[in-house]
Amino acid sequence: MKPSKLQEHFINKHGGKESEGQDPETLKTKKARFDNKGTLLNLTKSRSTQNKQLLHASYRVAYRIAKSKKPHTEAESFIKPCAMDMVKIVIGDEAEKKLQQIPLSNNVISTRISDISEDILGQVVLCLKASPVKISDESTDVSNCSQPIVMVRYVKDKSVVEDFLFCASLKTTTTAIDVFELVKNFFSENGIDLQMIGSVCTDGAPSRLGNRSGFAALMKREIPTLQVTHCFLHRHALAAKTMPAKLKQTLDPSVKIVNFIRGRALNHRLFQSFCDELASDHSVLLYHTEVRWLSRGVVLNRFFSLHVEIKSFLRSRKSDLVTPLESPEFIQMLAYISDIFLQLNQSSTSIQGREIHIVKAC
Repeated sequence: MKPSKLQEHFINKHGGKESEGQDPETLKTKKARFDNKGTLLNLTKSRSTQNKQLLHASYRVAYRIAKSKKPHTEAESFIKPCAMDMVKIVIGDEAEKKLQQIPLSNNVISTRISDISEDILGQVVLCLKASPVKISDESTDVSNCSQPIVMVRYVKDKSVVEDFLFCASLKTTTTAIDVFELVKNFFSENGIDLQMIGSVCTDGAPSRLGNRSGFAALMKREIPTLQVTHCFLHRHALAAKTMPAKLKQTLDPSVKIVNFIRGRALNHRLFQSFCDELASDHSVLLYHTEVRWLSRGVVLNRFFSLHVEIKSFLRSRKSDLVTPLESPEFIQMLAYISDIFLQLNQSSTSIQGREIHIVKAC
């Protein structure tokens, strides 16, 4: 808005004093003649093309950072300096100067990721609206963060497509009505009819499958024809909680031994050194937690492969936990449940991923 720049714009674009009192169409004609004769338009076009390339590169880096789940600051502090060093050595100083112009600051990367997310969401919403059949909705709650994650399956180009729909935070309570209102508001804000949902698959939490006030019940009130299913991956976790007493008596001592060795830094270092001296195939035990129930088979399999070393180590530490390992029956049951959970984990892992459903899994 500087007077000098306004005057320059008036002279170059609108003919200066000659344009006073003339109609807008005449001014447009004069502007076109100037653009065809002069070099300003060509310079603007070249700058625009270069800016598009820089913008494209910035979005590409932001996409890579978001996909690899890296901090936004890595673009400016690590990726850009590395790229500049490589092109300077391989191509030359001119290429380095061009890369210097790519905007990769922390705020820029954050904005780029938000733009990419909004664009992807817009594409998914358009595909949902164009789907010829009802969609399938899967809700998985991350209880520690209170962030329900919603995945959708729909038909696109005569094939079933699975996409991530949205993830939103529940700032206060995490009851069924909160999750229901969250899903309902999202569909309403994006202009999607809630009646498009044909089935819902949940993780089996009480707030999801309650007969009267659960999320599934609230959805059925809105959509009477809705089909509700329970994720069979989480059924494996429920089945493991009701195992026979003999298997439970084998699993619990094994978990205590693993936590005794792996959960204490000194014991962990001593056990690792002990296994290295014996030239064992493994030297580290794997953690076992209820959250990591999908890896329980791997934990037990590692424990069984090192049970001889573990027994010797516990004896050297004079621990009472060595008692179960001295029983042949315990070792047999340990091998049995190790095989069971390993097969179960392999089955659960094989049916995960995109475009995997019950028909393909079976």
